[in-house]
Amino acid sequence: MLITLFNLTATLFLALSAALSGPPAWRDAPCADCAAAAEVSAAVPLSAAEKADLLYMREEEKLARDVYTAFYARYSLRVFSNIAASEQAHMDAIGRLLTRYGLADPTAGKAPGVFTNPDLQALYNDLIARGNQSLAEALRVGVLIEETDIADLQAALGHTTHADLRLVYTNLLRGSRNHLAAFTRQLR
Repeated sequence: MLITLFNLTATLFLALSAALSGPPAWRDAPCADCAAAAEVSAAVPLSAAEKADLLYMREEEKLARDVYTAFYARYSLRVFSNIAASEQAHMDAIGRLLTRYGLADPTAGKAPGVFTNPDLQALYNDLIARGNQSLAEALRVGVLIEETDIADLQAALGHTTHADLRLVYTNLLRGSRNHLAAFTRQLR
């Protein structure tokens, strides 16, 4: 009985120590296959379409972040702040790809609501005007942004064979589908 109690106490102590010391190192280590895929992908130059998609997606993610940040400031609805933070993570993922492939960041030094791409600038201005009409319209703008993002990510996936781009676009696609569902729920 005493040995069983000792073993149970030791097991609990080890589990508690592991939990308090943070995640094991293997959780933070990059996936070996992913790292190898990134190295192989980076060694193969991007096509003109792949470069254009990366630059566009960086600004499109910024557009989403900036619109949602503005709508959170106006309406204080948490879904906007949560998804704006997620859009920043999307921007960061695309930013790492820009760095890996030596592409200039079109969002560098740009204030919120300012874009290099004139089409995205016009879209931002239109979406802000629409969303400022009412909370319901702001949520509809969220739906529109996510539907557009999904279509653009699917198109970008069709333009690339680079494993690292495909991985990032697939993850962003999953996120955009979740965002679309969140905005749709809020509209109900």
